[in-house]
Amino acid sequence: MELDGTNLTCAQVATGGPVSIASLDRARAAWRTARSLTGPVYGQSTGVGANKDTSVEEGGFDLLRSHAGGAGPLVSAERARAMLVVRLNQLLAGGSGVDPALLPALAEAINGGHTPPARTYGAIGTGDLTALATTALCLLGEREWRGPGPGPRFELSSADALPFISSGAATLADAALAVHEMKLLLDAAVGVAARTFTAVNASAEPLARAVHEARPQPGQAEVAARLRGLLASEEAVRVQDPYGFRAFAQVHGAAVDALARAVRAVEVDLNAANENPLFDGGLAWHNGNFHAAPIALALDTLRAALVPAAQLATARLATLMEPAYTGLLPFLAGRQGESGAMILEYVAHDALAELRLLSAPVTGGTAVISRGTEDHASFATQAARAALRCVEPLEIVLACELVAARRALAQRGSPGDRDRPLDTDLDAARAELRLISG
Repeated sequence: MELDGTNLTCAQVATGGPVSIASLDRARAAWRTARSLTGPVYGQSTGVGANKDTSVEEGGFDLLRSHAGGAGPLVSAERARAMLVVRLNQLLAGGSGVDPALLPALAEAINGGHTPPARTYGAIGTGDLTALATTALCLLGEREWRGPGPGPRFELSSADALPFISSGAATLADAALAVHEMKLLLDAAVGVAARTFTAVNASAEPLARAVHEARPQPGQAEVAARLRGLLASEEAVRVQDPYGFRAFAQVHGAAVDALARAVRAVEVDLNAANENPLFDGGLAWHNGNFHAAPIALALDTLRAALVPAAQLATARLATLMEPAYTGLLPFLAGRQGESGAMILEYVAHDALAELRLLSAPVTGGTAVISRGTEDHASFATQAARAALRCVEPLEIVLACELVAARRALAQRGSPGDRDRPLDTDLDAARAELRLISG
């Protein structure tokens, strides 16, 4: 994967494998600008936060040591690697003023399987200072990399300190990983729904092109077209089906639209110069590009949109338990009175409850810190962390529907399954979801 500071995608962040650097030209230009300036520059000739008006000399190393103070468990190697990929790409976009010789060292860490021991807690959506300060100390040799053998070393200068850590790379990495996984699951959900539509002989009339041309919501039209293509053309057996079928395109399409907005917001920042100050055109621009409000708002919307999509999946699951819709025994049982797949509804609603909890917005909160000089926070970090946690319960809800739909289809003209544990079925369905075409 070649990084150039302009074209990194969420899918690429989620992909392992080696990275290479296309060009250091923009990083060099910003570095030359940073070294040429003689006036006050935040974080280089001054302190940070409330110390912005205090002159300092060579304060960068103290800044790194004081800010490498996160708490809680270490983030996974996958998330830490993704953070390094994002930060390297941002630095290639130019504007940071960091020594460009640092960038190959970051690539070496990524390719060598080395990640910093970054802690979970320590950011509020205005920059991932603790995680990136810890990374800088690994480069300096003051902290040990996680990974095989010794990791790369680079002698950062004091002037490199703030430019290196002035980024939300960890938050963006989590956001990119989350939206990539959600795209796979929302795509798979269309394929799962197609099986349920077939299992209950649901009408395809609500998916007709004329219906969605009359209300041209883009996600709705996309979902309807995809599901139409997966269903056999059969005459409807009922005038109207429950909302889980009749409103599938509208509800799931809204989640697809929310996902598209989130991907756009994240990918802009993956390829942006979010540093403060920004070195460009021979000047240092003191600014607020580090503030992650667009990411927080997009992820709040996405997490909220997952809930109704999952609710309709549980509604379709309930329909699969009904003989009036399947023509089979209640709960898809093998014999009258057995419980069959009844437990799937409990599992699905447990996971759905978790999704509801995770849908709480972060953008209603704020923080005033550093003696009042930093008087707002986006909490995009928490939005991204919650988005990552949404992946598992959404996957479980869809797996429950998939197991039930398959069971219903298998019982057509065949004896039903006798009661047995379904946990292995759910494990297999979860693993298969990303392979299902939607």
